[in-house]
Amino acid sequence: MEQLVRDRAAYGKVTEALRRRRNGATVADIVAGTALPLQTVRELVPVAADEYSGRLEVTESGEIRYSFPNGFVSKYRGFRAALRKAGQALKQGIKITAAALFKVWIMVMLVGYFVFFMALALASLVLSIAARNQSSSSSSSRSEGIGGMSFVSGIFNMIIRLWFYSELFKPVDRRYYNGRTQPAKPRGKPLHKAIFSFVFGDEDPNARWDEREKQAVIAYIQANRGVISLPELMALTGFTPDEAEERITAYCAEFGGSPEATEDGTVVYRFDELLLRADRQNRSFPDLSGPIKRLKAFSSNPKKMNGWFSVINGANLLFGGYFLVNALGTGAILTQAQFDASSFLYKMTYVLFSGFGNPLPAIIYGLGWVPIIFSILFWLVPALRYVGTKKDNERIKRENFRKSGYGQIWRAPLRVNPREAAPQTAECRPKNLAAAQDALITEVGAYAMPEVAVDETGTTVYTFAELAREKGALERYRAGIDTAASELGKVVFDSDGRISLP
Repeated sequence: MEQLVRDRAAYGKVTEALRRRRNGATVADIVAGTALPLQTVRELVPVAADEYSGRLEVTESGEIRYSFPNGFVSKYRGFRAALRKAGQALKQGIKITAAALFKVWIMVMLVGYFVFFMALALASLVLSIAARNQSSSSSSSRSEGIGGMSFVSGIFNMIIRLWFYSELFKPVDRRYYNGRTQPAKPRGKPLHKAIFSFVFGDEDPNARWDEREKQAVIAYIQANRGVISLPELMALTGFTPDEAEERITAYCAEFGGSPEATEDGTVVYRFDELLLRADRQNRSFPDLSGPIKRLKAFSSNPKKMNGWFSVINGANLLFGGYFLVNALGTGAILTQAQFDASSFLYKMTYVLFSGFGNPLPAIIYGLGWVPIIFSILFWLVPALRYVGTKKDNERIKRENFRKSGYGQIWRAPLRVNPREAAPQTAECRPKNLAAAQDALITEVGAYAMPEVAVDETGTTVYTFAELAREKGALERYRAGIDTAASELGKVVFDSDGRISLP
């Protein structure tokens, strides 16, 4: 019978981690790969092993290693399992379809209104020219008709330049242009995705950051004999001392850690259960250089493309305002005098729409309010997002700078010059670098009080003697840990029926 799993998202992460480690993985390996709490993994791994017919090997340390030598195929193939999988696929399909339809709707509103307004203007001009030609054959009328046709030609030229030379559509394959082989031009993104990128931006480059950060911390713990200190956590994550204390407590609860004191009273945090792993590869970042957040881009589109989107939206706004002002000011056209006194495009549009009943509501709402509101939002959302993106990027820079600065102080705590903490990468360089450098000393000083001195060059330097002492104590503590205790040992029981005796 299929087992009930409450947290399907966590179960999916566990099964995917087991799929990647089909040749053997322990609970600690899955925790390292998913950043899920230890207890959650302990509950879900046996369920996954049962569903996918896993092989269980009990080692001398008492740890179970799970492997899938016969493939990773679920044994649940009945109606209920098929219905559940179909439901999950349907839910995911609806989500993807809804997102795609929303993007297409934005494109239809932007481009559709623009094309419709252009077509409406052209149709009005054609009707006007035809009416003038029928009512008069004078030279002046003919010249007006010629002028109207010139305007029509100008609009056509604008549309052609807009759509065929602004790289909004699929570029031409010029590999065999003029009989010569040339490199293929890279294909651009679909129009609806490009418009969505301008309005709402692209995917967050720091998605699932909490999970990635936990994985980096776990990898560091596993590579350093299951021990981490608070300053090391600060250097890996950029947490302030208060944040680091709060987070290490949560990590202890999630991953089976506990605080311990060294011989000289230094507090360290041990995570022995994370060491019981089959994968012995060191996946930590060297020299405490943890992962840094990437800056958010306003849009992945070329500036030229976003400029054209603004032009199109501006045209829609102008047309919408024109029709709304004329509809509210002129209203219904019922007499010849009203027709003669009305604006050219408005009266022609009124005549065109008259064949479908009373055209006034359609003009007020369909050609007025709707494009106006859409155009305002089309500009307002990116404008607000632009301001938010700048603030977010500045916060990201400060966090990344703090992370690299903490690491620099931890590596050489006896002589710290805050002005030397000047990273060159844009992701780690805040706007007010001097203020960030001063804040760095203040934050670390809240954890370990430094000594302040001025060297022979007149530069203020800080000595964190307490950090140096703590670093030495931590190294001695790690050196005294018996690494054999974290070895899995030989297999003493195999679910396939083989039993190994010591």
